[in-house]
This record gives sequence, C-alpha cells and structure tokens, in this order.
Amino acid sequence: MKNKLIAFNTTRYILLGFMIVILMGSVLLSLPISSANGIPVPFVDALFTATTATCVTGLVTLPTVSTWSSFGQAVILVLIQIGGLGVITVLAGFMIFLNKRFGLKDYLLIQDTFNLNTMEGLKAFVRKVINGTFIIEIIGALLYMLVFIPEFGIRGIWISVFNSISAFCNAGIDIISENSLIQYVHNPLINLVTCALIIIGGLGFIVWWDFVRIIKEKKSVKSLTLHSKIVLITTFVLIIVGTVGVMIGEYNNPLTMKEFSFVEKLEASLFQSVTLRTAGFATIPQQNLTNATSLISLFLMFIGGSPAGTAGGVKTVTIAVLFVTMISMVKNKNEISLFNRKLSHNDTRKAIAVIFMSLIILVTSTFLLALVTEAPFIDIAFETVSATATVGLSRNLTPFLNVWGKLIIIATMYFGRVGPISLALALNTKKKKTNIIKHPVEEITIG
Repeated sequence: MKNKLIAFNTTRYILLGFMIVILMGSVLLSLPISSANGIPVPFVDALFTATTATCVTGLVTLPTVSTWSSFGQAVILVLIQIGGLGVITVLAGFMIFLNKRFGLKDYLLIQDTFNLNTMEGLKAFVRKVINGTFIIEIIGALLYMLVFIPEFGIRGIWISVFNSISAFCNAGIDIISENSLIQYVHNPLINLVTCALIIIGGLGFIVWWDFVRIIKEKKSVKSLTLHSKIVLITTFVLIIVGTVGVMIGEYNNPLTMKEFSFVEKLEASLFQSVTLRTAGFATIPQQNLTNATSLISLFLMFIGGSPAGTAGGVKTVTIAVLFVTMISMVKNKNEISLFNRKLSHNDTRKAIAVIFMSLIILVTSTFLLALVTEAPFIDIAFETVSATATVGLSRNLTPFLNVWGKLIIIATMYFGRVGPISLALALNTKKKKTNIIKHPVEEITIG
C-alpha cells in the first residue's frame, strides 16, 4: 500500500508539474514580445507550442523560425530542456544548485521517477544526469557550428545550440527553416550528429551510467545490467529494421529518394529510421512517403525510445518483454527469461498495461480527430500516433488543424508524455481493501 501511495504521489507531481510548466510557457508565448512581428499569436497556438515543446514532441501549428522572436525561441528552448530532463529532475537539479537539503519525500520522488531500486546515491545520480546532458548538448552544438556558422554567420551559434538541445531531447523543433532538415538530406555531418544525439538521448540515463560503470570497472559488455542489454539490442534491431524498411519503401519513390545515389538513399533511410524513434526531424517530406513506409513509420513511432530517457512511445523494453512473452507462450515455457535472467510477472503485466493504455489514448485521439478533420485517414493516423508517442513528424496536417483538432492533439501530446501508467495511477483514487478475497480460478478459451 505504501509503495502504491508513493507511486500515486509521484505521478500526481509529474502530471501537475508538466501542466504548470505548459501553462506558464503558454502565457509567455502569448505575449507580444514572443512574436516575431510583435502581434500576439492566438492563445490556442501558444498553448499548442508550449505543449509540443514541454512534451518534446515537435508538432507545430506555426513555423518556429518565422513566428517567434528570439525571446519566444528562448522560451521554447527552455521548455524543451525541462521536458527532456523531466520536471522532477529539473527541480532536483535546482535544489542541488541552491544546496538545499533533500528530504525523504524528495528521494522517493527521484527514485520513483527513474524506476531505481535504491535511494543510495540519488543526489549524485541527478547531478550526473544533468552534467552529462549539458556535456553532450555542448559537444553537439560545437559540431553543428562547423556547418551553421559558415552558413548563417553569428546566428549559426544560436541555431547550433537550439538544434543540439532539441535533438538530444528528441523534440524535433528547429529554427532553420519551415521544412525541418530537408535541405541537409545529403550533409553527412548534420545527419550523423543529429542521429547520434537522438539515439543517446533515447537510450535513457540508466544505460549511460551502466556503460560508465563497466568502463570504470574495466569489465566487458556482458557485465551490463539486463535492462541495458534489452535496450541496446532492441534499439539496434529496430534501427536496422527501420532503415531496411524505409529503403525498400522509398527506393523508387520519385517524390522522396528515387534520384538519390545508393549511399544517399542509405543515409536518408537511416535518418528516417532514427528520427521515427520520437525525434521528429525530417530530411525527406513525410507527406510523400509511400503507404508501405508510412505503415513502418507508424509502428516505429509507437514503440519510441527507451525508459528513463528523453524519448516517448511505449518504449523498447516494453516491446521486448511482450515479444519474449509471446515466444515463451508459443514454446510452452513455464517462465519468461532473457539473457539467463527470469522476468517477473509484474514486468509482463506492466508491459501489457502500457501497450493497452497507449492504444486507448491513440484510438480515442484518432477517432476524435477524424470527427473534426477532413483529411485522409493515413494522415490522421500519422498525426495521432506522432502525438501519442511524442514524435513530432506529420504528413503536413498539423498547420491545417482547426481549433478542435489542435485541442485534441494538445491533450494527446500531454497524455503521451506523462505516460499511460502515470495517468491511470493518478486517476485511480480508490483505496485498496485490506481484506483480499481470492476468487476461484476458471479456465477460458483464448485464440
């Protein structure tokens, strides 16, 4: 009961924290100073932009590069950074910076936020997460500057910093042009740096420090935790499968990659596969994708990145657990195991819950958007999957959403970012009964 109470408190703080940040961002973005032309943007668009930034999604109703002033862009960048790190992490970082003392409640919040099994070294863990984030973002910005400073002059510094933070946080928002990174489809540096930042952010902070641990202890990769092994292998498989799938689907598509050389097609396919993992940048126009590639994109977007990172989606570990569970059932095994380690029934149940809660959000959002939007179903599905998994890719539908459509996507992005399980726990206010009645077992027919 105590653990469930702690979980409820944590989820409540996360939900309220994100909501407060979004509302504060909306107010700031609705001010005249935030607009490039000095005329305040409609509040619904300010709310949409604040939500997509805080939820690190990347769907935008108004072009970021031309709509917002330097102040507005700075507000968006701060929201992206808070959303990427998480509200609890940012608050803990401020407490560390101000040398405030952590109470038991603070430790429990951090422990539950990162799904850690111990409270030992939590303060140091938060410090490492924040420092590691800034170091990687600085390196990414410096590499971007090699391209953006020669092209944009002194403004290239701001563009590089913005793009680095946005890529690492898997936000997909840029201030370069209204066509994302399409003009850099054949630029190896932009492609590789962006992909690297997306992947590193999407792996999750727990995997980072597991790598640091084995390096310090001079151990092999076999010494990685089960969590890290699942994340790394699943991520690698999905990137390869996505790259091959996009290559096949777009190889002869005259609207995307037909005129590219083989190496250029491989580069563009790899980028598309990586960005689908909830990043939201694009080097090929998404509205021109074939139906086959769009289907692959929906699948990869729904999965997303890994737990305790900057990415969204149902997460790689969730899919891996369900896949192994299915294999075990087919082989009629009594236990579910990976890398010679048995998975708990609670992990399996949680994976199933995450999938179905996410599907409920997705189906509801798709149904509602289809009611208020006149667009092809593939475009609507692409939009809602992108919002649910906080990806940010669109088949050019977002700018044409009406007010109801915008509100639906705002809610979808919010629910997708805070997580389906967090939402369910926060809404579940029923107290657990102390007298547990065990019901008799009765077999049913499945399949």
